[in-house]
Amino acid sequence: MIASWSSVIGYQLVWFVAVIFAGRGEPWPGVIAALAFVGWQLGVSARPRAALRIVTIAVLCGVTIDGLVRGWHLADYAAAMPALPTAGAPLWILGLWACFSLTLGGPLRALGTRPVLAVLIGGIGGPLAYAGAASGWAALTFEAPAWRALAVLAAGWAMAMPLLAALSHRWLLVRAPA
Repeated sequence: MIASWSSVIGYQLVWFVAVIFAGRGEPWPGVIAALAFVGWQLGVSARPRAALRIVTIAVLCGVTIDGLVRGWHLADYAAAMPALPTAGAPLWILGLWACFSLTLGGPLRALGTRPVLAVLIGGIGGPLAYAGAASGWAALTFEAPAWRALAVLAAGWAMAMPLLAALSHRWLLVRAPA
């Protein structure tokens, strides 16, 4: 149990590093912190290949959701470069997607079998994290009216959270029959 809580605490530390430095126009500390966190989590995982698949799917969710938010000009991300050429989502935010996905096998593991709760937590918690990053740290700026970006983020996270939680449950927590 301590290891799972340490992953949540580690993720929160990465979130602060990424958001604070992005707000200052410096993407690399967040990217490096995210890579270190992912490397640590894969190193301690009982199923590192499965965890890497979850990370990949989470990054694709981030490419899609944050790419739409940026592409539709609903928000401007601080430290927007470097970004994947076709995605538009900055690497520091994709790193946060990767890190967050690795917390779903710990204290948030119950979401893997409770899809309605996962939808609610994703649809509320996701946009709140972005709002905090925008208001407290200037890591992004919402175009007026801000509710449009928050609605897209809510819808995206409401879909992504149950998907990632279910895959985490299936691939990391449920043992395949011998």
